[in-house]
Amino acid sequence: MTSRPAAGGGRWVSVAPERLAGWAQGFAGRHGPVVAVTEGDVVRLRAEDGALAECHVPFPPLPVQDGPAGEGGPVADLAAHAARERRVGVLLVRLGGYAAGVFEGERLVASKVGSRQVHGRSAAGGWSQQRFARRRRKQADEALGAAADVAARVLGPHVPDLDAVVLGGDRRAADALREDRRLAAVFALASGPFLDVPDPRLAVLKETPQRFRAVRIRVVDPGD
Repeated sequence: MTSRPAAGGGRWVSVAPERLAGWAQGFAGRHGPVVAVTEGDVVRLRAEDGALAECHVPFPPLPVQDGPAGEGGPVADLAAHAARERRVGVLLVRLGGYAAGVFEGERLVASKVGSRQVHGRSAAGGWSQQRFARRRRKQADEALGAAADVAARVLGPHVPDLDAVVLGGDRRAADALREDRRLAAVFALASGPFLDVPDPRLAVLKETPQRFRAVRIRVVDPGD
């Protein structure tokens, strides 16, 4: 489980689907009896002492269950939905590095990782700086072109069978790939939060299911 401050108050925690029921029980133990209500793509837990936990549904929408909230309640419905095995494409891109992969559940079944050199910014001035900037732009364009080629080759053939695509790395670099028409169907499947990850290497790619399967929860304690 990870935790970080949330804009507007409270904090974000990420909880694996298999641990969600236990986390909710612990929340109730700390804050008193809880009322759970599903509102759109969020399951809200309101505790007796005023604490709030907003559980965001990964890969929405949350299917409607029989009865008010399914046999086990909203939390059980959410945990079952988050834990369901999916076929997910992942595209991670930073300037100079990229990784594309297809997961069946947590198993990586297809992937390609690569990098292209892109020099950092120069502190020099005059014509030298301008030449360096042109060379750097050329390197950046080539790096993004290589990333788009890999994304099209790895993810493109799987698009009809994918439940979703998860994006990550650097937002500006990822947005630049949206201009490639070959990737229109890939970006149309984009779902969930953007993954802020370091340089896309194979080890980083393999760890992404821990991030995209998790339930993101905004916790607001009494008095926050």
